[in-house]
Amino acid sequence: MRDDRDDPFDDFFDGIERMMDEMTGSDASGFASETHVDIYDEGDELRLVADLPGVSKDAVELQCDGEVLTISAGGPRREYDERIRLPTRVDEHSASASFNNGILQVTLDKIDESASIDLD
Repeated sequence: MRDDRDDPFDDFFDGIERMMDEMTGSDASGFASETHVDIYDEGDELRLVADLPGVSKDAVELQCDGEVLTISAGGPRREYDERIRLPTRVDEHSASASFNNGILQVTLDKIDESASIDLD
């Protein structure tokens, strides 16, 4: 049995989420129109930070083919399915990710765009 005193901000955050849904154009089915993702170029690696409010860590699925990162996640009120084209090729096997309080961070090593060719 749930004790309403467990989370005194529950109604407050529900109201904010409803307002954000109206502002971002989420439809009534709970699908977000767009996931907010920031990409940071940090020299030899890329770091992506995505906002996934209302989602648990177990519900997040990530895939990368070296050019596109796919984020799939679902919660009781919202689902995310985003394909993010990366600004440079990355080594998908180097990926590391963390998820804390609705914030996903993914770090990937960059691959050189081209290799020089020696002429004989």
